[in-house]
Amino acid sequence: MPSSQSLQTSLPIALTMGDPAGIGTEITVLAWKKRQQHKLAPFFVLSRKSLFEKLAILDGFEIPLEMISSPEHANEVFSQALPVLELPQEVPAIAGKSDPSNGAMTILSISQAVELVKKGQAASVVTNPINKHVLYEAGFEFPGHTEYLAKLAEQWGKGSVRPVMMLASRQLRAVPLTIHIALSQVAEHITSALIMETARIISNDLTRFFGLKSPRIAVAGLNPHAGENGTMGTAEIDIIEPALNTLKGEGINVSGPHPADTLFHAAARETYDVVIGMYHDQALIPIKTLSFDEGVNTTLGLPFVRTSPDHGTAYDIAGKGVARPTSLIEALKLANDMSHQSQIFDQSTEHGE
Repeated sequence: MPSSQSLQTSLPIALTMGDPAGIGTEITVLAWKKRQQHKLAPFFVLSRKSLFEKLAILDGFEIPLEMISSPEHANEVFSQALPVLELPQEVPAIAGKSDPSNGAMTILSISQAVELVKKGQAASVVTNPINKHVLYEAGFEFPGHTEYLAKLAEQWGKGSVRPVMMLASRQLRAVPLTIHIALSQVAEHITSALIMETARIISNDLTRFFGLKSPRIAVAGLNPHAGENGTMGTAEIDIIEPALNTLKGEGINVSGPHPADTLFHAAARETYDVVIGMYHDQALIPIKTLSFDEGVNTTLGLPFVRTSPDHGTAYDIAGKGVARPTSLIEALKLANDMSHQSQIFDQSTEHGE
């Protein structure tokens, strides 16, 4: 994770509404209140004024709002009020209660944020949590945030987009090779081609967005003890090792396959910049153990910066004033740092450095 706390782009960050029945509005308010403490770059939220007015009845949640007509005004007012770029329709949100009628504005908040980045009016996109099942009932055709963002990115006309989910914190960066599939199906989805494609995207984006010139990518094995020379499975020999050999030939700094049970202690983490786990829990359990409140969901492979808190809508505590903004604050800080690093990379590329 970039360590700078003061890097700042001239454009504000676009923060989406998320599910209005979840904790998105609460953590947005709390993040803005902590803006000076955490030296947050200016951001604006695509939402509805009424959501903040409903929340203001809770102790400590009444803050000044500034309704803006354009993102450029966010920088001017951010120090004194939370900038809100209002969505065109009301959302009948009740805290903690899922409602498909909120879906249209939830989706529009995401698409408008991406469009503002495309137009050069926002530096990056930070997304508040959504409830995918609520959006499905509203006609949402994508498995989740990541796939929808990839589709929006493809509309920029730069070809197909293959997004990669990375969870990032100060202690660890972790990428699951396979994500939301049953454990019984993992082995059949792991291919050399998938490993190589994922590693190339990681190497490219950790250079562009994190300033790492030769990112060290550790790759975990699938089987116990990384197969132990084929006695506990042959995926490492047949699939993972050939992929790593090809990547090394391309100059990508990869190592492995490593036994997953010895890959995440403090000394091991010093030897790499990011780890690829073969399946969801292999990659995510370590980072959620090390950084449960500070982890940030980052999408690599997009032509723009997108981060998100690493938690869900938290219906069970929504509207109770107990939600913590830590992960959102980290997501805002990381988005700002990634945008800054991208500017440095693009400028150096233009000048042939």
